[in-house]
Amino acid sequence: MRSFLRFLQFLALGTWVGSIIFFSFVVAPGLFGILSSRDEAGAVVGYSLDRLHSMGVIEAAIYLVAALALARSLKALVRPGAIGVIVMLLLTLSSAYVVIPRIDTIRLKAPTLDAMPTGDPARAQFDRLHRVSVGIEGSVLLVGIASLFLTVREESSGN
Repeated sequence: MRSFLRFLQFLALGTWVGSIIFFSFVVAPGLFGILSSRDEAGAVVGYSLDRLHSMGVIEAAIYLVAALALARSLKALVRPGAIGVIVMLLLTLSSAYVVIPRIDTIRLKAPTLDAMPTGDPARAQFDRLHRVSVGIEGSVLLVGIASLFLTVREESSGN
């Protein structure tokens, strides 16, 4: 059973980190490169990001439940790998429920972002929120890589 629970931890975290890498370096740039409109690309990226966030929440739950089952104690949640996953989860939830809804509100008010002048306050707010969103996703990725390393190290040290 221990091996299966460890497998679930690695699968959950590896899938989450791998999905962020694929989204960030393949999907998003590809859509903006091949679709004729930045608005269309943004809509597909938004849809994909929503699914990535949902998947992240599920992956965090799988990882943390497996960690709790392995340790049979709440102390599992203060191990470095688990702390990283909790940070990833909190960042993901802040993106999904704070930043992205604000971006969506701006998008609904504007017929097209490309038509908004760069000096428009709504455009400036969109650009700022977009930078925040990218920063959050980058942070989730970096914390995820660190958490994966810490989880492997934890296993190899016998903790």
